[in-house]
Amino acid sequence: MPSYLFWLFATVMLIGGVAVVAFRNPVSSALSVVTCFVGLAGLFIGLSAFFVGVIQILVYTGAVMVLFLFIIMLLDLKDEAKRANSIAPVAGGIALVLAFVVQLVGVLSKPLPNQAAPVLDKASMAAAAAGFPEKGKIAESLNEGRLPDVHLIGHTLFTEYNLPLQVLGVLLLVATVGVVVLSKRQVD
Repeated sequence: MPSYLFWLFATVMLIGGVAVVAFRNPVSSALSVVTCFVGLAGLFIGLSAFFVGVIQILVYTGAVMVLFLFIIMLLDLKDEAKRANSIAPVAGGIALVLAFVVQLVGVLSKPLPNQAAPVLDKASMAAAAAGFPEKGKIAESLNEGRLPDVHLIGHTLFTEYNLPLQVLGVLLLVATVGVVVLSKRQVD
């Protein structure tokens, strides 16, 4: 990825992130999250993770943000009213920023490992194919010297992370139903 594209997408993400916090209107904040997601998708595509970039646009920007916008509109949220400033939220925010800076300094102070990505030659791919069923698409692609990234993501998601995926789906469903129930107007 050329460095000017990295800086462009990183700037779009940062502007979107700052706008989420700066805007008082919930719909404007939700649309700023969409801007942040588009910048993130651009970074994924720049890293040659095309599938993840497209899924970022389709799933997060398309489906999840549309769901959030519908929930915001169902709740009929107004602009946040100005309230008196107190010291507790400011102190909490400063403490979080300081904790983040301490973690960032701790991570960046350690030397980075000088490791290169493994070579994807036919022999190493054939060796990796041994861990999958012989007649499956993943093993066939690896034996042919192609990297089946979409199939590998699906295999990992539905074998190793199936339970968290199902729990997340149920949690999103319950949250959506809860918002719809809470947003119904009481008829007296």
